Amino acid sequence: MGWLREYRASLGHETVRAILGPHRLPDRAGVAGRAARSVGSTAVTRLVLASASPARRATLAAAGIDALVVVSHVDEDAVLAAATARFGALDAADAVLALAQAKVEDVARQVAARRADADDLADATALADADDLVYLGCDSMLELDGAILGKPVDAADAIARWHAMRGRSGVLHTGHWIIDDRLPVAEGGTGTNGTLGATSSTVVHFADVSDAEIEAYVATGEPLAVAGAFTVDGLGGAFVTGLEGDYHGVVGVSLPLLRDLLGEIGVSVTDLWRV
Repeated sequence: MGWLREYRASLGHETVRAILGPHRLPDRAGVAGRAARSVGSTAVTRLVLASASPARRATLAAAGIDALVVVSHVDEDAVLAAATARFGALDAADAVLALAQAKVEDVARQVAARRADADDLADATALADADDLVYLGCDSMLELDGAILGKPVDAADAIARWHAMRGRSGVLHTGHWIIDDRLPVAEGGTGTNGTLGATSSTVVHFADVSDAEIEAYVATGEPLAVAGAFTVDGLGGAFVTGLEGDYHGVVGVSLPLLRDLLGEIGVSVTDLWRV
């Protein structure tokens, strides 16, 4: 599998794997201005969430982190095809990690371009005003009988999945990837210029729901918008009998894992709490 499997082995984890190294982004616009603004004051570090998921944003908000949201525009099939060509067949935990990395790198490039374009900052004041940015990308998939399941294609697909899932258990994998774009230490800041990622994996036990319950649930539209065609923090919560692992990882972002990843780049999660 290449570097992912090598790092998993070095870490000694079966469900968490990570890599740490320098990120490669376009030259940061306005670095001198941000450095000057930070002299004699405490730099403001903001988390940029590279995801349109309301559940992820709400999870962070409930944990005291008001994330700035910028949506990625990556071709997920192309990302997975490229990763497979490079590393070989991907398991679910590696697939979500590859997608999380691709999404956060795309968003980091978008923001770098927006910061460089003064005309575009009118609708991105928070991004312009933040002294330092840390980016987070996430992606989730359900693994069932070795199959990797993202969002269902349509209602019929969601119904078929629930027929296969009911009364059984699967593993929900959520990949997390961080980019530290804070002002580097060499330039008077506290940034590490690092990038790293890891996957949270949780066993999900599904209730033996009836055909009528499945049809009613799919009719709400909720399962069509989420990986694995279920939620634990919404209507689908009634159909999940138990979890073995991190609840928040199933919702979409593992708070304990995020804390660990931030710690690797020298950021305390408490630094991101709203005042």
